[in-house]
Amino acid sequence: MKKKLIRPSAKEDAAITKAAKSDPNSRPLTNKQWDKVKPTLTRGRGRPLGSGTKEQVTLRIDSDTLAFYKSKGNGWQTFINLLLGEIKKESKSIKLVEKKVINGNLITTKSKIAA
Repeated sequence: MKKKLIRPSAKEDAAITKAAKSDPNSRPLTNKQWDKVKPTLTRGRGRPLGSGTKEQVTLRIDSDTLAFYKSKGNGWQTFINLLLGEIKKESKSIKLVEKKVINGNLITTKSKIAA
């Protein structure tokens, strides 16, 4: 069952604020102080925020290749992303792979038949 939030009335809110301001050990934060606090607040429950740099795509992969990566357990998509990132860093390697694909040296017999 969902809990209901009970909001104080304007009169009750004023009394609470007055009591908080009068307590020297518990002063309410100023707007300037809140601006410093807000960026450091952590999220509560739910899915964690992403990095904001990833993009969701649809990709068709052979079932045996997909099964291999999924067999690695949780984080298999991140693992694929890391591998592709490493290939990207090794620009010479990617150029060699692209050259083999263009020349038809990397295409398997199964792929040649389908084409």
